[in-house]
Amino acid sequence: MSRILPIVMSLLVAFVVLASCVFVVDQRQFAVVFALGEIKQVVDKPGLHFKMPPPFQNVQYYDKRILTIDTADIDRFITSEKLNIQIDTFVKWRISDPKTFIRAVNGSEAVAADRISRSLRDSLNNEIARRTVAEVISGKREELLEALRVRANEDAKTIGAQVVDVRLKRVDFAPEVQERVFDRMQSERKRVANERRATGAAESEKIRADADKQREVILAEAYRDAQMVKGEGDAKAASLYAEAFSPNPEFAEFYRSLEAYRSSFRTRSDVMVVDPSAEFFKYFKGAGSPRK
Repeated sequence: MSRILPIVMSLLVAFVVLASCVFVVDQRQFAVVFALGEIKQVVDKPGLHFKMPPPFQNVQYYDKRILTIDTADIDRFITSEKLNIQIDTFVKWRISDPKTFIRAVNGSEAVAADRISRSLRDSLNNEIARRTVAEVISGKREELLEALRVRANEDAKTIGAQVVDVRLKRVDFAPEVQERVFDRMQSERKRVANERRATGAAESEKIRADADKQREVILAEAYRDAQMVKGEGDAKAASLYAEAFSPNPEFAEFYRSLEAYRSSFRTRSDVMVVDPSAEFFKYFKGAGSPRK
């Protein structure tokens, strides 16, 4: 029994020493091996790795993933139009060089985020001062964001970091200028609306005048064509009448007089003041009376 105990103790000590020499690196992390406070090795490959036991060497882990800087603070800037605007941003960044990161900011993500935020504010101040509100909001927004990212990334390299992306969450006017800007925008919209109404009214009058002209032309042409057709019909009718009545002119005269009587005495209440001896009534004098 007295021999087994030392063996067990030796195995336990050996296990503890061996366990302290082994460390595991996750795929989402950097592992930095320190030897007496000095950076000895940076391990970025996931898996099982070995080192000397403490206090000769120890390990610290740093995040390899893309991190986000998104604060609740909204900064003010002045555009080239001398207008105060409020901008809310967020930044995507990552640790690119763990050795430089540790030496520059002592491995603190909070310190690094503060350095990047201050650099971004300086870049925003310079870029916004050279642009108008329209360019910041839509016109040259992508160009502005790329310029900010490049500038912030250059500054981030000095602390072993990389700025992946910069975005504007919100761009708004400062409260003291909002009403003035909105009034100007409203006046501009009203001016454009009035111009478009005037243009529409002019086009409407032009279209209406053209339609009236076409209507008159169509009616005149239709009346002309109708009169031509009517004239042709009357001529043809007269020709047919003449052809039909030419064998017996007396019968034709009698038939035309009957048509005239029928049209003149359409109802019993019709009254005509005519000389009874007029030529119109020659067929009322009797069938045997001589014609004059």
